[in-house]
Parts: sequence; structure tokens; C-alpha cells
Amino acid sequence: MSQQIVVSGVGVWHPESSITNQELVDSYNAYVDSYNEEHKAEIEAQQVTAKPYSSAEFIEKASGIKSRYIYQKEGALDISRMKPKIEAREDEALSHQAEIAVEAAKLALASANKTAQDVDAVIVSCAYTQRAYPAIAIEVQEALGIEGFGFDMLVACSAATFGMHRAYEMLSAGNAKCVLVINPELVSPQINYTDRDSHFIFGDVATATVLETADTVNSEHSYDVMSTNAVTKYSNNIRSNFGYVTRTEDVDPYGADKLFHQAGRKVFKEVCPMAASHIESHLNRHQLTATDVRRWWLHQANINMNTLIIKRLLGRDANADEAPIVLDEYANTASAGSVIAFGLNHEDLVAGDVGVLCSFGAGYSIGSLLLKKR
Repeated sequence: MSQQIVVSGVGVWHPESSITNQELVDSYNAYVDSYNEEHKAEIEAQQVTAKPYSSAEFIEKASGIKSRYIYQKEGALDISRMKPKIEAREDEALSHQAEIAVEAAKLALASANKTAQDVDAVIVSCAYTQRAYPAIAIEVQEALGIEGFGFDMLVACSAATFGMHRAYEMLSAGNAKCVLVINPELVSPQINYTDRDSHFIFGDVATATVLETADTVNSEHSYDVMSTNAVTKYSNNIRSNFGYVTRTEDVDPYGADKLFHQAGRKVFKEVCPMAASHIESHLNRHQLTATDVRRWWLHQANINMNTLIIKRLLGRDANADEAPIVLDEYANTASAGSVIAFGLNHEDLVAGDVGVLCSFGAGYSIGSLLLKKR
């Protein structure tokens, strides 16, 4: 690598609308009453399983989540619908996902003191894209007036860090001088609002980061990328089966298995040690230990996962300053969670401070960056 690569800007955007745990539970429990009454005879005959009730206390204890932002609140709490009502747009109009991506991109560019003319490439990296093609990244590139090229990539909840990895490699190879990585996580359409174990997990948000070579950095807060690290290991424990092949399978294209679903206990048991080991090996490459890390910007899926991973690394619980939690307000935002934690909790660090930005999720996949404040 001939040039030091730097994260020079970050942007965090969220919708105006939000849903509290209590709002979500009130809607879900009303749906349960309706469902169980409608299927009363089948339930009594043990042909159908009754839907269980939920509570705001259960959600917060299980996840640490208190609320979540949502792109379109209308419809999501309607027990006759149980999904957001998002209006279709003409092909010529800016797509919903490109719209939120542009908002985050503008914030990141302002943070980096950059304009669209400074950017050579756009990567849209997230858990879901609204369509297969044309790429959301190319649509965003056009909307912002960026020359060069863009592409989409999907790596579930590790998409943000994997996207930053690709930017790092492109910059290191000299194929670009400045790359915009955007994570427009419009996940509410993939939530099963009728499932007690998953209806509360996700929120909508868009984040973005600017990576560039050190010779062009002129932002107030910037971070050298010391190195990147990634690993994947196949698992079926987190899955979403919606796709274009569904129309040929003669099944319900919107059935429960086509939406987000997971074996939560298995994920917790398997991912926590995997993530801790991944981070430890990444630090070891630089002769660093967990005690050398000033701040942990971890994936925001579940507060209990983050607590356990940090405890495995530090041998103790971390405080909120060391390992900030944002999922209480934002919920799980797929790949954007670690970037939100970074975006809202990085300006107070001083030159030389080291931080770990790490995400983990379906695949399984884990991606990390070691960052040092300039």
C-alpha cells in the first residue's frame, strides 16, 4: 500500500417516524386476539398453535431495544395489514432506498468536507436492495452528480464493514482517490410483524462513510485505517428466502419463510465466541490487546451479545463510554448499527486513540476495521 487510507467522514440519517415498544406490543397483541379468535376451533382441536402475547418489558429485556425508526409508519400497526404501506413509484422517480441513501451520503460528504466532484466511486452495501437492477448505487451516483462508477453488494448485517473493506482495497490499489460507502437499511418491508420473536428487532436508517487517501484529507475528525479483517462461515440460522425464483415455485411469495427469520439462541451461542475470537486475532496482528482499544463500535443487534463479546475480550463489563449502545433508540438496523455507533460516538477521541469497528450477522459473516484517530 503506497498511501495511508483514511475514514474522513460519516453520516447518520433516520426517518421522522418511530415506533415504541409499547405501540408495537399493543398492535401485536390486538392482532393475536383477532388471530386466535378467528382460529379458535382449530386451536382447540390442536390443528393450529395459538399466537402468544408479548410485552414491552419482554422486548427490552431480551434485546435492549426501546424503540425503532420506520420509513413509513402507516400500515405497520394496522392489525388488518401488519406491514408498512409504501407507495409504488414510477421508474423515472427516485426510488425509496436511493432517497434515504442520498440523505446519508450528503451528511457524510459534509462531514468529510467533500463534494460530489471529489468522489470516484459509490458502494451501496446493505442487507436488502429494493430491486436487482439498475443498481441503487448507480441511481445514487446519478442523483448526486458523481462521475466514476458504483455498485451494490449484499452481506446482510456485515454489509457496511465489507463495503468499507472494498473501498479500502480500491483506494490501496490506486483505482480511486475517494470512495463513498452507503448503507441504506430499509428493512421494515422484510419484518414479520405477526411473529412475537422477531417483530421488534429491526428499524430503518441510512448511514454513509467517506474513505480517501491521506493526501486529500481535510476534515475535522478523521481516522487512519490500520487494517481490515473479514471471515465468513455458512449457517442457516439467520435467513430470508424472498427472491425472484419464488414466482416459479408455486408457493406463497410472502410466506413467513420469505421474511427475516432466525434461530436466535443458536445465533447467540455461535456468533458471540466467533466475533470475540475474530476481533482478538485482528488486534494481535498489530501486537495490540483489548486493553489498548479506546472505543468499541460494535454491531447493534442485541445488547446481551455486545455485553458478552466485550466481556470475553476485556475480562469485565465495558461502560457506555467504551462501548456505546445505540440500539435502544434505533433497534437493530442491520449493517448500519456499528456505523451509527461510530457516527454518534467518535468526535471526543484524541489523536492516537484506537477503536474497533465491527459488524457480524447472517452468513455467518464478520467484518472489522482497526481505526486510529489522526
